[in-house]
Amino acid sequence: MELGKKHKDINGFIFINLVRLMFAFLVGLLLLIIGIIAVNGYPVMSLDFLISSPANNMTEGGIGPAIFGTIAVTFFMVLLAVPLGVSAAIFLSEYAKESIYTKIIRTSINNLAGVPSIVFGLFGLGFFVLFIGKNLDEVLQTGLLFGQPALLWAAATLAVLVLPIVIVSTLEALNSVPKSHRDAAIGLGATKWQTIRDIVFPQAKPGILTGTILAISRGVGETAPILFLGCAFFLPNLPVADLCIGDYCIPMINPTEQFMYLAYHIFILSTQSANPTKTLPLQYGSTLVLILLTILLNITAIIFRYRFRKALGRN
Repeated sequence: MELGKKHKDINGFIFINLVRLMFAFLVGLLLLIIGIIAVNGYPVMSLDFLISSPANNMTEGGIGPAIFGTIAVTFFMVLLAVPLGVSAAIFLSEYAKESIYTKIIRTSINNLAGVPSIVFGLFGLGFFVLFIGKNLDEVLQTGLLFGQPALLWAAATLAVLVLPIVIVSTLEALNSVPKSHRDAAIGLGATKWQTIRDIVFPQAKPGILTGTILAISRGVGETAPILFLGCAFFLPNLPVADLCIGDYCIPMINPTEQFMYLAYHIFILSTQSANPTKTLPLQYGSTLVLILLTILLNITAIIFRYRFRKALGRN
C-alpha cells in the first residue's frame, strides 16, 4: 500500500515539475521574442515615426495612417461584435429552451471559432461587399460607394471572426451567476427582462469584458481576413471625411474608405518591399507598436473590468 502511494507521489511530482518546466520555457520564449523586438524596434521609435506617413517607397517615414486604421477598424469591430454577441448569449442562456436546435447552435458557435481566418476574409468579400454592398448601391443609387472593399466591411468581417469568442465568454459569465439570484428577483415581482437587466447582467459584466479583451487581441493581430477588404499597401491619407452642420465641420472616420492596417503593413514590409533588409528596423518598430497597442487596448478593458468587479464587491 505504501509502495503504491509512493509511486503515485513520484508520478505526481514528476508531472507537476514537467508542467512547471514547460510553463517556464514558454514564458521565457515569449519574453525572448518580445525582447528581440523591443531592442531592435526601440531605435526607430519617435513621435515622427508614430504620426507621419510612409515615404520613399516604404523605406522611410512612419506608420501614422496604419495606427489610425488599426484603431478605427478595431473600434467598429467591437461596436458590431459585442452588442450582437452579448444579445445572442443572453438569448441562449436566459430565453432559449434546451432542445436539439439550441445544441446545434452552440456546437456551430464553437466550431466557428476554429474556422481559418482566411475563410472569413473570403466570406466578407462575398457577403458584405458583393452581396450587401452591391445591393445597397442599387437601392440607394449611390454608384460604387458600398459595393467595394472598405473599412466598414473589414470591421464587419473581423466582428464575425471574433463573434464566437464574445458569445462563449458571455455565456460562461451569465451561467456563473447563481440561479438563486434569478429566483429571488422573480419572487419579488421582477419580470424576466428586469431580472436580466438589473441582477444578471451587472454580475456578468466582468466576464463580458474578458470576452471583449480576447476579441480585441484576436482582431488587432489578424491579417488574412482584411487582405480583400480595403486594406491598402500605401495610403498616406487618413480615412476621414468632414461632417458639416451649417458652418461647422467635424472630421469623422469615413467607413467607406480604404485604410492601412498595422498587421498588413508589417506583412508588406517583410515580403513585398523592394529592399526588405533596409526596412528591417521599420518592421521591428511597427511590430513593437502593434504589441504596445494591443497591450494598451487590453489594459483599458481590464481597468473597466476591475471597476465593475469592485463595484460588485469582488476581488
